[in-house]
Amino acid sequence: MAEEQLSVTVKDLVDNTRLKIVAGKKYLDRQITTADISRPGLEMTGYFNYYAPKRVQLLGITETSFSERMQHDELLMVYRKMADPVTPAFVVSTSLPISEELKQAAEEARIPILTTSLTSSQILSNMTYYLGGQLAPRKSVHGVLIDVHGMGVLITGDAGIGKTEAALELIQQGKARLVADDRVDIHQEDEERLIGEPSEVLRNMMEVRGVGIIDVQQIYGAVSVRSHASIKVNIHLSNGKIGEQSFDRLGNEDDTMEILGVKIKRMVVPVTPGRNTASVIDAAAVKYRTSNMGFDALQTLEQRMNAEIARNEKIDAKEEKEQADD
Repeated sequence: MAEEQLSVTVKDLVDNTRLKIVAGKKYLDRQITTADISRPGLEMTGYFNYYAPKRVQLLGITETSFSERMQHDELLMVYRKMADPVTPAFVVSTSLPISEELKQAAEEARIPILTTSLTSSQILSNMTYYLGGQLAPRKSVHGVLIDVHGMGVLITGDAGIGKTEAALELIQQGKARLVADDRVDIHQEDEERLIGEPSEVLRNMMEVRGVGIIDVQQIYGAVSVRSHASIKVNIHLSNGKIGEQSFDRLGNEDDTMEILGVKIKRMVVPVTPGRNTASVIDAAAVKYRTSNMGFDALQTLEQRMNAEIARNEKIDAKEEKEQADD
């Protein structure tokens, strides 16, 4: 697995959120390195002890209303302090008027000013969601990610074991949609959720041995692909036989795979001649989903076995009693 840190420019932010450029169009290549957004309320009063200059600075109704009570020189001085060389951009919410002092300070520091009709809370949520996804630590995993019954299934295994072929069969049956083949880029959305997506170069593509590269969207239609998926379970295909030390006929319910500090359910599936791997993957995905809904086939089997054992014990006890009476 290779760890990767992506960079985001102000232009990326504008293109992916509901922001418009007011000034500084020439400076949209400025880098954003943190998903945190700053609301500079204390800074408007001149208190800069804990100012975070690397964050996007969001000015809403509170900050704008306060600035209207300030003198020109005082306001210009505050904005100049806020316009740090590493500050990515100023964002003004709710279509509020933009003061000449802010425009002057931003132009001097070559910082773009952006605006939106959204409220501060709305644009804050939009920017945090986008930046959080783009700037989160990432890992690239060798495997295939498909969406099966609405959940992301990460298929891993040795090269040539049949990961792509199994995924393709499920796509052909209409049971799965392709997210990524060969390389899966994964980032952590929160403490319990992993998002997987393809690299731009390999989007919608699959490499089928003996056939070559195919465009899944072109061949099977737009419904056969997804741009991303939340990874819920890892199905690892392995050469081996059921009954060997590394395999359990009933599965290991406690087996997990950890990616970026998040643990997901892991199922090891032995690949043997004559076994339909695609059907096994589909069954494993359905089992995981039904287990989360409270249905546990293994627990049901154990309850039935215990009931049968109890019934047999009663029959044996009754027969022993009858024999003793005779």
